[in-house]
Amino acid sequence: MTDAETEEALARRFESVPRWLDGDDDLRRRGADFCTTCLIGIGTIPFLVTCERGLRLHLSRGPHLMRSWRFALRGSCLGWTRFWQAPPPPGWHDLFALAKRGEMTIEGDLHPFMTHLQVIKDLLTLPRRRAEA
Repeated sequence: MTDAETEEALARRFESVPRWLDGDDDLRRRGADFCTTCLIGIGTIPFLVTCERGLRLHLSRGPHLMRSWRFALRGSCLGWTRFWQAPPPPGWHDLFALAKRGEMTIEGDLHPFMTHLQVIKDLLTLPRRRAEA
């Protein structure tokens, strides 16, 4: 697979997160107060993610001109591929581990990110948990 094909496959996998979230009542309950707009970068493909109360997600694939977001998580294709493996290799299992490796950047207003950290982590591991099932 070429790099562009890998990136596209990862982006399609990420686009399934709202559908998978619909079947996860526990995560929706825990994320009931999470309400923000963030940017998730899958390689060079940006997604604007709007989280509404009750953890209803709306994904908008970019590029986006002049759109604001509170925080951004931008990961490399290698980072997302290993992060979503079931199980992930040691050192590729967590967003902060990816940042430490230089495979992800975390930027912007970190207050909503840190306030809802476990919900965000659980949301972003949905592709991994679907691979395990």
